[in-house]
Amino acid sequence: MLSAQSGKTEIVNNIVGFHVDQDPAPMLVLQPTLEMGDAWSKDRLAPMLRDTPALRGRVKDPRARDSGNTVRHKVFPGGHLTIAGANSAASLAMRPIRVLICDEVDRYPRSAGTQGDPLALAARRTANFWNRKKLYFSTPTDSLSRINQLYIESDQRRYSVPCEHCGAFQFLEWKRVIWPFNEPWNAAYHCEHCGTAWSEGDRLKAVRRGQWVATRKTNNKRAGFHLNALYSPWANLGALAVEFLEAKAAGPEKLQPWINTVLAEIFEDEAEQIDAEILMERREPVAGDMPPWACIVTGAVDVQDDRLEYTATAWGRDEQMIPVDREVLDGDPGGRDVWDDLEQVLNRTYRHPHGPQLRAHTITVDTGGHFTTEAYAFCQRNRRRRVVAIKGMPGAGRPIVSAPTRKTQGRDKIKIALYTVGTHEAKRIIFNRLRLQNPGPRYLHFPKTEWCDEEFFHQLTAEKLETSYHRGVKIQRWVPTRPRNEILDLYVYNLAALHLIGKNWRRVLRDAADRLEQVAGVETYQPPAVEPEPEEAPEPESEPIVRPRRRKGRRYALNGRG
Repeated sequence: MLSAQSGKTEIVNNIVGFHVDQDPAPMLVLQPTLEMGDAWSKDRLAPMLRDTPALRGRVKDPRARDSGNTVRHKVFPGGHLTIAGANSAASLAMRPIRVLICDEVDRYPRSAGTQGDPLALAARRTANFWNRKKLYFSTPTDSLSRINQLYIESDQRRYSVPCEHCGAFQFLEWKRVIWPFNEPWNAAYHCEHCGTAWSEGDRLKAVRRGQWVATRKTNNKRAGFHLNALYSPWANLGALAVEFLEAKAAGPEKLQPWINTVLAEIFEDEAEQIDAEILMERREPVAGDMPPWACIVTGAVDVQDDRLEYTATAWGRDEQMIPVDREVLDGDPGGRDVWDDLEQVLNRTYRHPHGPQLRAHTITVDTGGHFTTEAYAFCQRNRRRRVVAIKGMPGAGRPIVSAPTRKTQGRDKIKIALYTVGTHEAKRIIFNRLRLQNPGPRYLHFPKTEWCDEEFFHQLTAEKLETSYHRGVKIQRWVPTRPRNEILDLYVYNLAALHLIGKNWRRVLRDAADRLEQVAGVETYQPPAVEPEPEEAPEPESEPIVRPRRRKGRRYALNGRG
């Protein structure tokens, strides 16, 4: 269980090289996906086989006929190497394996197709060998972390280093990194025993003189190793302290990757259940339809058996949000009347404090209930209003919004693009943001209105996260604590609507805020003290370069057109 950029891949490379050169055996290197396996084979393995004198020539040139050397399969004297993906059950079958190497196991899917846990499938390949070797590597994630569970069952070795001043050995822990007030860039490690502040040179000398220490007695002969970034010669404690404060200010969504990749520890998700009464006390008066920091409105529709429920939400450039409209339309969704009423609701505009009238930019409609055909028809009629058909999908590991699939429904052959929404991840994000105490990036605001009442907050907090075990695998799922949870669903669908604005939805938020500032004549948005980094890399601002492709006997063509 290691921090990011701490040599995991280099360890994997050396294990493979050792068995090719010194101890030939059938090997399997399992990556999270087949594509990642191909990338490792081309970018890391191939150069090592080519440039290492002891390995050069052991694997035949891939250009030779019947060389036994492909991207995913290498043959060498006495053994072979197979590169597989945890997402492909077929790549885990057939071959017996003596040395199993699993990289980034926390990124594996819960099941390889329909065949079950990919770790268990791969481990079965080693059953025929008495001297089998199974190695697992990963940066940890959350409480469902595979590598953390494997480490708990091991002898839990940690790296102990001596203090340059008092000589006492200790494990490097983040709580011993201390900095002067408001000067995180001057952070230094302080000895656990004598309290002396170490220089960067002291820390690196201590690491060179360290040793592994098993902290747990076990009879299963499983060796486990934990190493965080404080041991890394490439880490700078001042830079890590600055990153920590920025991640902490941005909330759990940014703090988790920092804890995972720097401290190599799991992130204990606190998004379990929240007190509705405490949230109700956070309501704030809003002059007009929305606060000045709001710049874009989204909408969401939940389809029930006897009504349609609609909520509009205003967003700011730093993903603060506040509901601005709520409507319950009683009627039979199997008929046309209630859907016509919904069209009128979607045409509403909301006045910004600086004058402009805003309409909902993107509206999501839940199509997963008993009235799928009617919901599809409504989305198809209003597609120019950016009304989008969605369907919630439970289960950990799904993105908030997946790529659309084309659906045809009903006797009228209604064709629609259907987007699936990962409700597990969306609810985790919402509950984590509900826990933020101070207004700022990603904070959830609530207006003092008649419809934002006690029932509103009880529905918003109507589920909790429960953990169970199935065949030894830890599973988390959201379970209801009361019959009605429509508000929580509408929050999920509004979050999906924000992501469906486009791939560059964060840039759209920024541009909309800039335009409103120009209308107001003054800056209406005050950035937080620490600007959070985006959760994912933004799309390039410019159009991609399309290079001409030459066709034989014809002039140059662009994208195949003359």
